[in-house]
Amino acid sequence: MSARPLSRPELRRYSRALLVPEWLDAGAQERVRSAHVLVVGAGGLGSPVVASLAGAGVGTLTVADDDRVDLSNLHRQTLYATPDVGRPKAEVAAARAQTINPHVQVRVAPRVTPQTLPGLLAGVTLVVDATDNFAARYLIADTCAAQGREWIWGAASGTSGMVSVFGPHAGLRDVFPEPGDDLSCDEAGVLGPVPALTGQLMALEALKVLGGVGEPLRGRLWTFDALSGRARTLTLRPPGGSGVL
Repeated sequence: MSARPLSRPELRRYSRALLVPEWLDAGAQERVRSAHVLVVGAGGLGSPVVASLAGAGVGTLTVADDDRVDLSNLHRQTLYATPDVGRPKAEVAAARAQTINPHVQVRVAPRVTPQTLPGLLAGVTLVVDATDNFAARYLIADTCAAQGREWIWGAASGTSGMVSVFGPHAGLRDVFPEPGDDLSCDEAGVLGPVPALTGQLMALEALKVLGGVGEPLRGRLWTFDALSGRARTLTLRPPGGSGVL
């Protein structure tokens, strides 16, 4: 069955993306509209991911985050404003996403646990791991790997960020076999634009995967250092290996 044609309001809303030849020729906008993305984490990484995917026209967005907005979040978690302090992040993020694009169906998910995650993945096209703790990252990684899924992964702390598209080709445990001792943003601090930039690249990788365009970061790890402005793309070892080449 062919995809439903874009409506006039959709054509106008997405007109600038449709001017990109690779996007138009791939029928990427229709692919994105038919997709369902689960975004786990609505903080510094998840804020730009949710906003960008909503703006891009992802058909269904499910946002999972059981945290509440804190005053210390506001310098980097761009979906929130001062009046939102104390409110549930997932609810605020979903409401903001809906105002960005009324064509998108936005849902709020319960806390991600070993019991809830398999059910949340049912019917989901792609997972974006925008969490900031090891327990959630490895739960998502192990569950997606067990289901043979791809997922978008990113991390940001201090002045550095990383992004990859994990899946059967290479997963989180192929790069970091066990949780390390990296500090969270609450412990190590972070400059606001660092997770914003990292999250935007995560959203871009998600759109490339969903739209079938370009060369997603499959089997590669993008890293950058904000203070020097240097970025590198590292080739990952295949499953069964360890680390990067």
